Amino acid sequence: MKIAAIVLIVVGVIALAYGGISYTKEKKVLDVGPLQASTKTRETIPLPPVLGVVAIAGGVVLLVVSGRKR
Repeated sequence: MKIAAIVLIVVGVIALAYGGISYTKEKKVLDVGPLQASTKTRETIPLPPVLGVVAIAGGVVLLVVSGRKR
């Protein structure tokens, strides 16, 4: 349970620091025989700050609960 708590905290910090996940998408525009053309677009999946705060809080709660069970 401690590992899951630490992972949640790290994911929460990353979500707060970066604000989203970016990736590059390549799309073929033209494909005529030996002639090919493609475009690359950068897309972002936004992560709200609330998600980061909730992940950090959940990780802290898991750490506290796992520490009390011993």
